[in-house]
Amino acid sequence: MKFLSVCSGIEAASVAWHPLGWESVAYSEIEPFPCKVLQHHYPDVPNLGDMTKFKEWNLDSDVDVFVGGTPCQSFSVAGLRKGLDDPRGNLMLVHLAIAKQYRPNWLVWENVPGVLSSADGRDFGSFLGGLAECGYGFAYRVLDAQYFGVAQRRKRVFVVGYFGDWRPAAAVLFERHSLSGHPAPSRNKGQEVTASTSASPSVGSLCARTGQSISVQDAAQGHLMPIYGGSDPNTADTVTSKWAKGSGGPAGNECGLFVAQPIATHDVAGTMLSRNTSGGFSNSIDYAAAGYMAIQAMAVRRLTPVECERLQGFPDSYTDIQPKGKATSDGPRYKALGNSMAVPVMAWIGKRIQEVDAICKTQQNK
Repeated sequence: MKFLSVCSGIEAASVAWHPLGWESVAYSEIEPFPCKVLQHHYPDVPNLGDMTKFKEWNLDSDVDVFVGGTPCQSFSVAGLRKGLDDPRGNLMLVHLAIAKQYRPNWLVWENVPGVLSSADGRDFGSFLGGLAECGYGFAYRVLDAQYFGVAQRRKRVFVVGYFGDWRPAAAVLFERHSLSGHPAPSRNKGQEVTASTSASPSVGSLCARTGQSISVQDAAQGHLMPIYGGSDPNTADTVTSKWAKGSGGPAGNECGLFVAQPIATHDVAGTMLSRNTSGGFSNSIDYAAAGYMAIQAMAVRRLTPVECERLQGFPDSYTDIQPKGKATSDGPRYKALGNSMAVPVMAWIGKRIQEVDAICKTQQNK
């Protein structure tokens, strides 16, 4: 499968789809730092720049899949929800025009859930109507990254289109068991700082801004974890939680700080300050099951860029593009990661497209 990516950012699609054997035909990105990341990782793939100048593009290859997540700010509360009155919102219409020009079999489009209600749904309706006019059948679904192996709640709308028929698109996103009437169990409400135990392995962390789970955007905007009021981590008023058997720490020991769920499949070294049976404190990877925020009495810290990369499913140091001995600025890394798609979600969609495409080709050859 060969794919064309627009609004490419730091290319979650490539990280997700290259392992499937897919090939990048070209990218379209104009932000300076993401462009440097693309050049660093994919020097042989052309960056075509401004997507509004697509009529000037001259691609040397056919396109099987067209993917892009046009800017979401115009459909989000942070962007004042101006919808298609915002030039960024109008890029969804440019997305349609590019699809019409290259007519790939498959199309993938991503945006924030706010697009569903922007202008009472008319903006999203315009996009879907445009897809139909371009000859695409389509399906859409809200997917949450927390159910794909990363430790953040991140809901996004994904539209999948298939040229000439809606059924393959629906087959990609539809999961039969999702209609079985067995929703995921809700999390218990509580006022205390949460801890990860064998009985509750996926509780989230609190955010100073929203009181809900921390995310890449929270880190990018500088939001920090609230701290507990104890002045001495050895005193009784320190926030503690007993380790449960099998939870990642020895049974009977106490964690003097905060435990979050594991970030993807990676270990986080040195982010937890834990108390052992002798009462001493030490930074230990054995206790550091995860690390949104390491909290000590009267202390807070931000997520590190590497932790944000893990929250989005990228390899460690993927956005650290400076030569050895030189540090890449954290600010652009936070912004680029916050604007990106979650890699595991894109990998799931890619695998589903590949499976359905194989079925379609088999039926066409009969």
